[in-house]
Amino acid sequence: MPSSIIVRPVTRQDFDRWLPLWDGYNAFYGRAGETALASEITAMTWSRFFDAYEPVHALVGESQGHLLGLVHYLFHRSTTAIAPNCYLQDLFTTEASRGKGIGRALIEGVYERAQAAGSGRVYWLTHETNQTAMKLYDKVGEHSGFVVYRKQF
Repeated sequence: MPSSIIVRPVTRQDFDRWLPLWDGYNAFYGRAGETALASEITAMTWSRFFDAYEPVHALVGESQGHLLGLVHYLFHRSTTAIAPNCYLQDLFTTEASRGKGIGRALIEGVYERAQAAGSGRVYWLTHETNQTAMKLYDKVGEHSGFVVYRKQF
C-alpha cells in the first residue's frame, strides 16, 4: 500500500478527480459509451453525498494528492435488526493501485463509519466474474451464501 494513503470523506472540490474513478467503475460493469449512465444520474449521485437528508456517503483513498479509489455506501433499515444496515454499494481503485491495499483501506473506512453509526453489519455484492476482488473480499468479509434475484423495470 502506498505509504501515505488517506481514506477520507469526499469533498465538493473532489468532483474532477472523483469523476474518472466513477466512470472507471461504471465502465468495469459495462456502463460506458452507448450504455453509460445518464449524466443526470451521475449528477444526482454526486449531490446525494452532500445532502444531510440522504443516507448515501462517499469516501476516497488519496495519496500524494491523487485519488486512487472510491467507495460509496448507504445506511438503511432492516426488518431483522434495530440498528441500521450498511450497504457498501460501489468500490473502485485505479488499475495501477490494485493489489496495494487501497481497496482494503476503503472497506475498512466503511467498517469504521458503520460502527460509529451503530450499524451491526456491512454487506456488499459483486459479480461472480470479479474473481480478483473476491480474493480481497474473502479476507475482509464472509460469503453469506445468499443468491441475488432482481427484476428491472
